[in-house]
Amino acid sequence: MLACCAVRRGRGQPRRRGRADAATGKLIDDGDMDEMASEDLAGRLLVATPMLGDPNFRRTVVLLVEHEVEQGTLGVVLNRPTKVAVGQVLEPWTELVSNPPVVFSGGPVAPNSALALALVPGTDEPVGWHPLDSVPATARLGLVDLDAPPGLLAPAIASLRVYAGYAGWSAGQLDAEIAEGAWYVLPAEPSDAFSAEPDRLWPTVLRRQGGEMAYLATYPDDPGLN
Repeated sequence: MLACCAVRRGRGQPRRRGRADAATGKLIDDGDMDEMASEDLAGRLLVATPMLGDPNFRRTVVLLVEHEVEQGTLGVVLNRPTKVAVGQVLEPWTELVSNPPVVFSGGPVAPNSALALALVPGTDEPVGWHPLDSVPATARLGLVDLDAPPGLLAPAIASLRVYAGYAGWSAGQLDAEIAEGAWYVLPAEPSDAFSAEPDRLWPTVLRRQGGEMAYLATYPDDPGLN
C-alpha cells in the first residue's frame, strides 16, 4: 500500500547554460556557462546525459517540482513505469489516470510513498490540486492531494499520473551535478508528464531540441559499439 507523500512548497534558483557535444554527450561551455540565469528550475526537465551511469537515473527524464536554494530540489522521474496498476494501490483514482494506467517509479527517495501530478486546463484551481511554482509552459501542472475525494477533481483534470517515490537533491547538490555534465536542463511540455510512450520520452525530448542535441537521441547504450 502506498502512503500519500506531502511535498514542500518552494521557489527556485538559476541554471547553467551550455550546449551538447554530440560525440561525447557532455555539456560544453559556450561562453554563457558562467552566467547564471535568474530562471526557476521548477517546471523544467532534467534530462540525463548519455554519460550518467547511475542506475537510478540512467537515461531518465525528471520533472523538477520544487527547487529551493536552502532546502534543495525535488523532482519525479517521468519515464519509468512499473507493472503495478494504479487500481491495485489507489483504486479510487483508477478512472482518472492517463495511459498507461500504472504507477510510475518517481525516484529512489521514499519509494513507498505516492504523489500525483495532474494537468488542469483553464484558470481555476480545484480543491485538492496545487499548481507548481513554475515557468508559464507548465503553469497548469500541479500536485494532487491523493487524500482528497477523486470526484472533486474529476471534472477539472485532463491528465493524471501517480508516482511511487521521488528524486531529491540537497542544497547545492544538483547545481554541482549539472556543472559536472550529468544533466541537461531543458524546457518541459505539459504532455511530457503524461506520455503514453514513456520508454520513448528520453530520445523524444532530446530530438525536439534540434541541433547537436538532437543527435544524442540516437546515442548508443554502449558507446563502445558505435
